[in-house]
Amino acid sequence: MDFINLHTHSYSNDDSILEVVNQYPWEFDESIPNYSIGIHPWYIDDNRLSLDLKSIEQKLQLNECLALGECGLDKRIDIPFQKQTAVFQSQIEIVQNTIKPIILHCVASFQEVISIKKEMHIENPMIIHGFSKNKQVAKSLLDNGFYLSFGKYLLRNPELSEVFNYVPNDRLFLETDTIEETIIDVYQKASTIKNIKMEDLKDIIKTNFNQIFNQLNK
Repeated sequence: MDFINLHTHSYSNDDSILEVVNQYPWEFDESIPNYSIGIHPWYIDDNRLSLDLKSIEQKLQLNECLALGECGLDKRIDIPFQKQTAVFQSQIEIVQNTIKPIILHCVASFQEVISIKKEMHIENPMIIHGFSKNKQVAKSLLDNGFYLSFGKYLLRNPELSEVFNYVPNDRLFLETDTIEETIIDVYQKASTIKNIKMEDLKDIIKTNFNQIFNQLNK
């Protein structure tokens, strides 16, 4: 493949792109070849929680399942933060039986996620998807071993270019999430901001992916 899309909600079936397609336990599509699976904090449902966690545990044993996620914490929704934290930690306990990465949804909860990483001694690689914050937040996350994935806001917010340039090449990923633009559009923007050739950027992302997913030779 030429491009890697770290996080997307739509499968393009394009052979030139390795896509980590976000899946939920309650609407799982067996036809998608590479995916992550998790309980998004927006969609916590007590009526199916035990079944969802069981499904995540089963899918994480499969080669097609590349990561846990997206999961995480969000202070801007009505679901009680304590409940979000409990569900998040339950998922972490499952993925800690593997070496697979964690793709994180994190809104106004960065310090809490950092604290959980320390308290639970999480060694699985942790990736903040859709990063859009300032250099100070980026530094705090990088100092604590997180990776940062950029997409929508890299295209929408010119001020994010400075933060993107600040992130070391060995700690970044690119994604589309739910935007209409393609991952190629994101790569083109990223290569312009970093002032590097597209081919060099492809190599950087492939190297990062191979290091923490160990899936390129699958």
